[in-house]
Amino acid sequence: MKHLIFDILILFVSFSIISCSSENSIATTATTDNSTTTTTTTTTTLSAPSGLTATAGDGSVALAWTANSGASSYTVYWGTSTGITSSSTTLSNISTNSYSHTGLSNSTTYYYKVATVNSAGTGTLSSEVSAAPASSSDNSSSTTTLSAPSGLTATGAAGQVALDWTAVSGASSYTLYWDNSTGVSISSSSITSISNDNYTHSSLDNGTAYYYKVATVNSAGTGTLSSEVNATTLVLLAAPDNVSASGSSGTITLNWNAVSGAASYILYWDNVSGITSSDTAILSITNDNYTHSSLSDGTYYYKVAAINDNGTSALSAEFSSLLASNLQGSETNSGHTYAITSSAMTFADAQAAAAALGGYLTTINTKAENDWLTAKFEVNYGDIWIGATDTASEGTWVWDNGTGDNFTSSSVWPSDNTTRMFCSSEPNNSGDCAQIYQSSGCWDDTTCSSTKLGIIEFNQ
Repeated sequence: MKHLIFDILILFVSFSIISCSSENSIATTATTDNSTTTTTTTTTTLSAPSGLTATAGDGSVALAWTANSGASSYTVYWGTSTGITSSSTTLSNISTNSYSHTGLSNSTTYYYKVATVNSAGTGTLSSEVSAAPASSSDNSSSTTTLSAPSGLTATGAAGQVALDWTAVSGASSYTLYWDNSTGVSISSSSITSISNDNYTHSSLDNGTAYYYKVATVNSAGTGTLSSEVNATTLVLLAAPDNVSASGSSGTITLNWNAVSGAASYILYWDNVSGITSSDTAILSITNDNYTHSSLSDGTYYYKVAAINDNGTSALSAEFSSLLASNLQGSETNSGHTYAITSSAMTFADAQAAAAALGGYLTTINTKAENDWLTAKFEVNYGDIWIGATDTASEGTWVWDNGTGDNFTSSSVWPSDNTTRMFCSSEPNNSGDCAQIYQSSGCWDDTTCSSTKLGIIEFNQ
C-alpha cells in the first residue's frame, strides 16, 4: 500500500512539472521504479513572413502574406512614413495570414511590415510594402502597387548622370533612389514625381560614382525597387590660366597657358564686364592664343575655356584690353589694364588723356608690378611717365589717382627692403614728375613740361 501511495505522488509531481514548464521549453518526464528522466525541447522565434503585399482600397489597405508553419499569430507594424521598425505602431493577435486595415485617410501612403509570433516570442520583420487608400473612382484603374521598371541604365557626363528605363503601364510617376555607394534602398536619397521614363540627375560632383534604383508609383503606392545601376561623372579640364590681352590699331592679341588634354578652346567676349558663356563666342580655337581683329575703339572683355571629349571647362578669369585712337598698345595684369599713349606729351596732358579715357597715370604698388611695366612698356617704348609727383611738397611723392602709399626720395621696395625705387643719385631735384628711366626699372625725376609717352592704368 505504501508503494502505491508513493507512485501516485511521483505521478502528481510529474504532471505539475509539465503544466508549469516555460514558454520556451517542453519537459517530458518518465518514471521507473527508482529513477526519473526529463527531456527538454527549446522553441525559437520564426522567420519573417514572405510575400507581403498591400492593396489599397477606399479608406483601407488589404494586407496578405505567406503563412508561416508553427505561427500562433502575426503582428503588423505600420506608419505613414517609410522605415518601419519594431517600435512602430502595431496590430497584434492576427490569427490568419491576411488583414484589412480600415479607417484610413485616402491619398495618404501607409507603410507596413509583418512578423510571426509563436511561444518563443516575435520573429524578425518582413520587407516593407506601402499603399495609398483612394476613393472608388480613384481606385478604378489600379489597386495594387506595380512591378519595378526594367532596363534601367545610367550614363555619366560632366556634372550629371542621364538615366533611362522601360515605361511601366499604369504608372502615374516614378521615384528615383540614389546614393554615392552601392546598396541603394528606400531609405536612400530620393527624387520624386518623375513623369517620364528618363531623368537627368544634374549639379553633381565631377569624377564621382553615383548609384541608382527606380520604382513605379500609382494610386496604390510605391512599388518595388529596380535592380541597381551606377555611373561615374566625367572630369572636366581645368580653366586656362595666365590670360592676357594686348591691343593696338584695331587688333587685340590674346594669350593663355595651354591646358593639357585640350582639343580646342572657346573664347567669349563682350564690351561690358561680367563675361559668361551666354556672351558672343569664338569657337574651335586650336592654339593657346587668338588675334581678335577689325575692332573699333573701346574696351573689350574676354574669358576662355578649354574643351575635350568630356565637355567644356570652367571659364578663365576675365581679362580685357582697350583700343583708342590716342593709344598704341595695351596689356592686362592682375585684374588691371595698362595702355601706352600713342604720342609723347607733357605730364599734365598725359593726366588729361588718362582721365578722358576713364583711367589715370599708373600707380605702382609693388616691385613685381614695376618690373612687369618695365618689361612690357619701358623696354619697348623708352622712358615713360608714371603717375607720381612731388609738386605739392618737395621730396614727398604722391600718386595721380590719390591712392597708393606716398613715398620719399629714399624709399625702397618693401618686398626686399633694399632696392631703391629711384635710380642711383636720383631724384636730383631736376623736376617734380616721375618717369621709369632705365630698363632696370628705376625711377627719375624730370621737368613736368618735358614730353614723353605715358602709361595709363584702368581698373577692371
